[in-house]
Amino acid sequence: MDKIVIAGGLPLQGEVLVSGAKNSALPILASTILGGGECVISNVPRVVDVVTMGKLLDILGADVQHEGNRAVIKADVIRSTQAPYDLVKTMRASVLVLGPLLARWGEAVVSLPGGCAIGSRPVNLHLAGLAKLGAEVSIEHGYIRAKAKRLRGAPIYCDVPTVTGTENLMMAASLAQGTTVIENAAKEPEIVDLADFLNKRGARIAGAGTDVVTIEGVRELRGGDHEVIPDRIEAGTYVVAAAITKGAVSVARCRPEHLEPLLNKLREAGVAISVEKERIHVDATAPARLKGVDVRTLPFPGFPTDMQAQMVALLSVVEGTSIITETVFESRFMHVEELRRMGADIRVEGNRVVVTGRERLAGAPVMASDLRASAGLILAGLAAEGTTEVLRVYHLDRGYERIEEKLRGLGAVIERRKG
Repeated sequence: MDKIVIAGGLPLQGEVLVSGAKNSALPILASTILGGGECVISNVPRVVDVVTMGKLLDILGADVQHEGNRAVIKADVIRSTQAPYDLVKTMRASVLVLGPLLARWGEAVVSLPGGCAIGSRPVNLHLAGLAKLGAEVSIEHGYIRAKAKRLRGAPIYCDVPTVTGTENLMMAASLAQGTTVIENAAKEPEIVDLADFLNKRGARIAGAGTDVVTIEGVRELRGGDHEVIPDRIEAGTYVVAAAITKGAVSVARCRPEHLEPLLNKLREAGVAISVEKERIHVDATAPARLKGVDVRTLPFPGFPTDMQAQMVALLSVVEGTSIITETVFESRFMHVEELRRMGADIRVEGNRVVVTGRERLAGAPVMASDLRASAGLILAGLAAEGTTEVLRVYHLDRGYERIEEKLRGLGAVIERRKG
């Protein structure tokens, strides 16, 4: 099994380019099966989750061709409406084929999803919404089974904002008869990106990015071209990498407006940050230590839960005490014990951690528990004295494209090794 080995203590310098958003590419790829014609998707990150989605679409019968960071997909014919356990168990986003299969082909059989071990992320809101649209839905032997001759538009209220739930219901409603209104919808930029792609293909979606999304169903969708938005979590990870190493980095080909809560917290901590249209300049070279800040994760436009592990790593080496409250997922502090192995002073209190900053961390072997924890441990290793080995980096490969190569381009001493 691969591991990442880091010789820490060097400030990062230079420019890094951000890849396409994994969490945008996945629903966009899944949505291609809503209609025939050729779909050309560019700026697709070559990460494991994207490869898995491509395999799933292939199993369903779509013609999937990858050309670098470009995917060409034709779904004129579908051979199967079943998403098998062997693929779905590795990636929760596989459930995103449920709505498109049901809407276009009248039935879907999708294994209950897997993915990162960061607490319960039930799909009950997906299923309740599809039932509102007229589907017969059941769970049998670990599979979600849904049937409907044609879905019918309906008002849907989500008890809590759910990103994949909003995406699944938005896709399903695109081919439903009549109008669907999703209230308390999630507002993430990735949802807006999906809606933009669907509208290019003939869908009628309004309000994406707000808490009320209205979808007027159409009979069919055609092919279309689309460029995936930049990955805001990858961009945020490199921004924090610059801060934690006391470096100066320009994070290019990103959307600063998608990262305002993170940038504001970093400014509060003492990091000098300036932004341009598609670029964030980070300068943490000032001799004064950064100071602690309190952080509370929230759905977009709040501070992203997917940046919590990286922020905990940073706050481990600033001056003072910080409190980080996790409100989105339970069980998302499994990186804390590993950071303690590196000398971090962190105390877990229910859904929050109290971090007392240390002058520095010490390199150590650590084990990643999920995708973003992997990134947090790598950032800690970049700042630590000595060598850090991050084990179980297969999590990392699910969501970061060529992260070692990009960090080496900024001057980090980092490599991937076997065993």
